[in-house]
Amino acid sequence: MDKQLLVDYTMFEVSPTQINESLAQNNGKLIVKGVLQRAEAKNQNGRVYPMETLVREANKYAGTFVKERRALGELDHPDSSVVNLNNVSHNVLDMTFQGKDLVGTVEVLSTPAGNILKELFKCGIKLGISSRGMGSVKEVMRENGETLEVQPDFELIAFDFVSNPSTHGAFLSPVNESKGTTTNNKFTNIDRIITDIITEF
Repeated sequence: MDKQLLVDYTMFEVSPTQINESLAQNNGKLIVKGVLQRAEAKNQNGRVYPMETLVREANKYAGTFVKERRALGELDHPDSSVVNLNNVSHNVLDMTFQGKDLVGTVEVLSTPAGNILKELFKCGIKLGISSRGMGSVKEVMRENGETLEVQPDFELIAFDFVSNPSTHGAFLSPVNESKGTTTNNKFTNIDRIITDIITEF
């Protein structure tokens, strides 16, 4: 089978308390923890990652990229199998399995994209995390019906923070640091923040 770019979204929930404590305890650095990917469960794209395949790729990724502090991800998915350093926003610090959930700790970096990501979190914007990899899929019959199973040739590339329609179901929990902020004001603040960050570089 021909390999293709596989992009799959997973709920990555972070509480407001976790955000505030991280910023206070890590000298302004934002470090969050949550589910990066899930095995043996049909996702929003109709795909299932077998446990054996996901464990193998997670171990390989952790043993090289995470260990060498180069488990970099981007803000929004590119249509590429290469991580673009100009758009890097975060680095995965560690990964471990809790049952069938691959849980990771992620540091938001002080790069232009990372600063945008951090400010979006602080403004309470819903964001998600998504795995990016190369591999093939095959239609198989499972207990919950026909599904697309990711094949053993899958190679994990990165985890990216994304903003997508709610049908994908891959959002971070909102983080609200101030009360009485309207939706329109949030988006006005985002435009201002992004403009300020971009003009600094």
